[in-house]
Amino acid sequence: MKEYEVVWEIFNRCSNNQMRDIFIEELQISDIESYVQKKFAGKDVSYERSILENGTIVYDIMTSEIKQRLSFTEII
Repeated sequence: MKEYEVVWEIFNRCSNNQMRDIFIEELQISDIESYVQKKFAGKDVSYERSILENGTIVYDIMTSEIKQRLSFTEII
């Protein structure tokens, strides 16, 4: 199991408000894909996965017409 800093961003739908909710946790996760699926279980969700140059794994998520992002950076 690896330890990650997980940043969860929920983007605001209002065009006049560019703020977003941001939650940061340190978690031990064995399977990131399963973690994402469990987090949004029971919801109509679509997502794209990408890996940044520094190794951070990013999921851009759309659920209930709200854009969200989960970023996983391994803690070494």
